[in-house]
Amino acid sequence: MSKLVIRNIGSILSGRIEEPRLDGDTLIALDGRIAEWGTGLDTEGADLTVDAKGVTLAPGLIDSHVHPVVGDYTPRQQQLHWIDSTLHGGVTTIISAGEVHMPGRPNDPVGTVAMAIAAQRWYDNLRPSGMKVHAGAPLLQKGLERHHFEQMAAAGVRLIGEVGLGTVKDGRTAREMIGWARELGMQSTIHTGGPSIPGSGLIDADMVLETGTDVVGHINGGHSALPDEQITRLCEHCTSALEIVHNGNERAALLTLNTARELGKLDQIILGTDGPAGSGVQPLGILRMIAMLSSLGDVPAETAFCFATGNTARMRDLDVGIIEKGRAADFVLLDQAQHAPGRDMLQSIELGNLPGVGMTIIDGKVTSMRSRNTPPARRLPETV
Repeated sequence: MSKLVIRNIGSILSGRIEEPRLDGDTLIALDGRIAEWGTGLDTEGADLTVDAKGVTLAPGLIDSHVHPVVGDYTPRQQQLHWIDSTLHGGVTTIISAGEVHMPGRPNDPVGTVAMAIAAQRWYDNLRPSGMKVHAGAPLLQKGLERHHFEQMAAAGVRLIGEVGLGTVKDGRTAREMIGWARELGMQSTIHTGGPSIPGSGLIDADMVLETGTDVVGHINGGHSALPDEQITRLCEHCTSALEIVHNGNERAALLTLNTARELGKLDQIILGTDGPAGSGVQPLGILRMIAMLSSLGDVPAETAFCFATGNTARMRDLDVGIIEKGRAADFVLLDQAQHAPGRDMLQSIELGNLPGVGMTIIDGKVTSMRSRNTPPARRLPETV
């Protein structure tokens, strides 16, 4: 049995919005799973010990909305190693909203099923830099029947890509297909707002509500947001995840946040980047969203971290994102950036500053050290 000990932790963020901070200076994981945390723990017999040097430990961040293609390459921006760069932004899990940028992507039922299974398989077989990539997210296409969804589900496909980016454009047809998918254990996302790429179109609040997906994808637009009253209506009537993305409208993001807070629905807020896209790749996109929502939305930084960890984990039914016994030992260790204002890291984030990432850990194994992308942290954890 492998034992990971992380000691000298300055503070622990739980990922749970009900209790975003935990007491303790030590965390122990066994065989890649969280075992316990607190003070005065038995740290003998560790196979790997990390001296946190007083920095903050949080669950690894989750990007709820990406568009991977194959491996660690995106033809959208002709960029290599974008997933590795995302890991250096503290993200340890990414979730596909559709492999839409695949050159020559098929739109017929047989090709759609084949590509979905292939994408699920290749990211199961290859984890770039250790990143957990949930992929194989087919778009809804005309001609898909229930047996196609049964075939995909039996093969391990668990996601449906952004509704509206395929050839199915009406709410009634989409709702029927989403119903089949849900019965088979597949989770769905819908494009929300104006067109993003050629072939996509406007998805307004009426279609979002009629379709009834599990995630309201980029409720703040990807890129163009819906009118305010439609965003407010979605917040009022949806029990789905309300996904705010980096590549959307910042004003609409704050409107969503403030409306959700008034409605007591902050536990439905989750975060994504919606990249790679026309805006490029955003390795620090999730950290930037945490800082933006905290500083401009008047949200405690530890709560904003929950949007990118525990909220997403629960809405997405993942075993990561929360410091809880038995969950995957996926962490990011981070600290206040050098010379950044604020009395500590959390207050610095509340002032709009990014923290520095010092280490990521996935399944109890160190996957990156000092980030090459964030500003340098004041203190850096070390393996001993």
